[in-house]
Parts: sequence; structure tokens; C-alpha cells
Amino acid sequence: MKKIEEYVRSIPDFPEPGIIFRDVTSILQDADGLALAVDLMQEKLKGVEFDLIAGPESRGFIFGVPIAYNLHKPFVPIRKKGKLPCETVSVEYELEYGTAQLEIHRDAIKPGQKVVIIDDLIATGGTNEAIVRLIEGLGGEVVKTVFLMELAGLNGRDKLKGYDVESVIVYPGK
Repeated sequence: MKKIEEYVRSIPDFPEPGIIFRDVTSILQDADGLALAVDLMQEKLKGVEFDLIAGPESRGFIFGVPIAYNLHKPFVPIRKKGKLPCETVSVEYELEYGTAQLEIHRDAIKPGQKVVIIDDLIATGGTNEAIVRLIEGLGGEVVKTVFLMELAGLNGRDKLKGYDVESVIVYPGK
């Protein structure tokens, strides 16, 4: 059986010279790669007590939903502004070139619920920091965050200090 790293396609000099783009679609396009990714991320949750899984669109959905299904837990979508139909709360966060907003349904998380965040990648940590603020703003407690890949050279963990953060694959650069 192949290691999960062998399913990741690395594209040099994208989106700019000196950057190696780690492409998750090569994992998704292989049934064994997808199953292995979900299984390895799910293993990071052994022994963790939690009530629900939250994940941002779109790749947090891709990995979070099968894990929620396997563990018989609810899944809460975190969406871009304007995509959720009911009353929402939102948070604005910094991007490399500007700002963006994420939203969650106001009734998606009840005070005291223990939440796991699932996503494909942690880079600078800004999106994940915003997700934590949304969850905690509703009274939830983030008990763990699990990523398939981490670009350690971008120091995203620094924005999640004090939280239990695990990644299946850690790349040392950007």
C-alpha cells in the first residue's frame, strides 16, 4: 500500500516561482488515496470526546463529512458569506490580499458543545483562526483541529496556540 504522501501531486513554481503547490485533488481522484486520507485523519480523533465536526467549504466538507458519517456525529458547514439560508453569524478575517468573511448558522452550535474542526490544509492559519472565533462566539469549545496537510513554513500553528492541532502530512516549507 502506498503512503499518503505518494498520492499528493507537487507542482513546482505555482502560483509563483519558489513555491511548491501541494495538490489535494490527486488524493481525491484515487479511491485508495481518498480512503487513506479519511482514515488517517479519523485516527487523529481516537480518544477525543466531542459532539460534532465543523468544516469550511469546500475541502473541509470533503474530508469532514465522511469522518462525521463514520463516527455518527453531526457535521456543521462553515460557508462563505451569503451561502447559508437561515440566520447566521459571521466573522471577517485577513487574506494575503484583502479580507473575506465566513458564516455559520446561528443555531448550529449550542453553548458547551465540543467541536472538532476538519480541513484539508493549514497554511497561514487565518481561515482556521476565524473558524475558531465563530465556534467560540456561539459558545462551542474547540477540542481539536485536524488537517490533512500542513505548510509548516507559513507558521499557521502560531494562530492556533493553545489548541490541539494535528496534521497527517507536514511539509517544512511554504
